Amino acid sequence: MLFVFGISHKTAPLAEREALAFPRDTLGETLLRLRSEAGLQEAMILSTCNRVEIYGRAEQDTAPDAVVAFVCAFHRRAASDLAPLTYCLTEAEAIRHAFRVAASLDSMVVGEPQILGQVKEGYRAAEEAGTLGSALNALRNRTLAAAKRARSETGLGSGAVSVSHVAVELARKIFGELRDKNVLLVGAGKMSQLAARRLVDGGARATVVVGRTLERAAELAAALGGRAAPLDTLREELAVADIVISGTGAAGTVIKLPDVEAARGARRGRPLFLIDIAVPRDVEPQVAKLPGVFLYDLDDLHAVSEANLRERRKEAIAAEALVEREAREFLDWQKSRDAVPLLVELRRRGDEIRRQEIEKVKGRLGPLTKEQEDALESATAAIVNKLLHAPTVALKEAARNGHEPEQVGLIRRLLGL
Repeated sequence: MLFVFGISHKTAPLAEREALAFPRDTLGETLLRLRSEAGLQEAMILSTCNRVEIYGRAEQDTAPDAVVAFVCAFHRRAASDLAPLTYCLTEAEAIRHAFRVAASLDSMVVGEPQILGQVKEGYRAAEEAGTLGSALNALRNRTLAAAKRARSETGLGSGAVSVSHVAVELARKIFGELRDKNVLLVGAGKMSQLAARRLVDGGARATVVVGRTLERAAELAAALGGRAAPLDTLREELAVADIVISGTGAAGTVIKLPDVEAARGARRGRPLFLIDIAVPRDVEPQVAKLPGVFLYDLDDLHAVSEANLRERRKEAIAAEALVEREAREFLDWQKSRDAVPLLVELRRRGDEIRRQEIEKVKGRLGPLTKEQEDALESATAAIVNKLLHAPTVALKEAARNGHEPEQVGLIRRLLGL
C-alpha cells in the first residue's frame, strides 16, 4: 500500500507546520527510525515551509496509524491535536496527490518552481538513507517527469508572482541585461534584501545605505558582495545607481523629489528604476513624473503579481489535465504490475508441464538429433505461449480494473497455483 500522511498550508497555519518540520541535517537518521518504528518497507519525507509530508509503502493497512504515532512521538504532540490539521491519502489518491505536489499545482503559489527541487531533495535523502525502494523510486521518476512536462508544455511557471521576482522581472524589462548594473539598497527590510539578492545573482553590483549604523550596512553589503555607504551620501549614490530598492520602515519619506532631481543632473539621461517596498512609502510619489525615472511601489508590484497569477491559473487548467493523464498512466502501470507475480508463476508452471511432457516423449522415441530436439522445443513452447496468451491478457486487464477478478481464481484452481 502506498500512502501520504501530511500537513500543509491548506490545512494548518505556519506555526503548526513549523512545529512538525523535520531537521534537514538529521533527515537520514529520521528516515531510518521512521521505517523501523512504523514498520514501513519504504519511506520519504518532504519537509518545506508550506508542507510536511511522509510518503510510504507498507504491507499492513495499519501503517498510516503507525506513522501518526511516530510523528506524535518525534514532535511530542498529542494525536488529538494533530488530527484536525493533517491528512492521510492512500493508493490512487496518494499517487494523484504526489503528482500534483511535484507539479506545484498544490502549492500556495501555483506554478512556483521551488517545490520541484524540494521534492528531488526529499527523494535524494531517502535514497541516501536506503529507504527508497522500487515503488517510491518509480513514483519519483514519473512525478518529476510529469512536473517537467507541465512546466515546459504549459505556461504554468510563466510570469513572476512574488514581490522580489516581480522587481527583477521589471528591472529586466527596463535594462535588459542586469550584469554590471548598480543596485542601491536603502534600508535592510527582508523583502528588499530578497529583491537585492536576486538582482545581484543576475550580475548586478550592490551598495547598501542604512540610516542608523554603518556597521549594519557593512554587514549586509558583505552578504551581498557589495559596499556600504552612509545615508548622508544618498544623493551621490542615486547619481550612480541604476536600480534603487528602498524598504526602511521609516515614519516619513526617505527619498524625496529634490534628491532625485539633484541626482539626475549627473546621470546624463541614464534611466533610474526605483522600487519602493516600504509601508509607509519611502519615495515621494512625485518622483515618478521625472523623465527617465520609473517608480514602482507595493501596489504596483502586487498588481503585476496578480496579473501574472491570473495567467498562471488559466494555464493551471491545462497543467492539471496533463498531470492527471500522467497519474492515470502510472496507476494503470502499477495495477498491471500487481499481476506480475501470478503471471510469472503461470509461465513457470506452464514451462514445467511442457518440460515434463518432453521428457516422456524422449523416453518413448529414443535418441533425437539436435534438429529434432530444437523442433520439439520450439513446437511445445509455441503451444504453451498460445495457451497462456488469453489468460495473460485477461489478468493484466483485470489488474488495471483494480479488483480481484473471477479470472484470477479460475486460473489458480485450473493450474493449482
